[in-house]
Amino acid sequence: MKTICEIRKEGICALSKALGPVDMARFIQSYESGSGDYTKERHEWLPDDTEALNQRLLEREKQRKKV
Repeated sequence: MKTICEIRKEGICALSKALGPVDMARFIQSYESGSGDYTKERHEWLPDDTEALNQRLLEREKQRKKV
């Protein structure tokens, strides 16, 4: 199994090869580390009723297919 360091190194090399060094740097800079604590805060934006969420997602998918 590769270490995370090895994976990062290979990823940087792959990005550099595919995008070139300048666009690779721009791509990496486009990511933000974020903030907050997902585990503590998820209840604020995730519904308690997963069945209701599933129904909303199915309805949204139906609407998208109509367009």
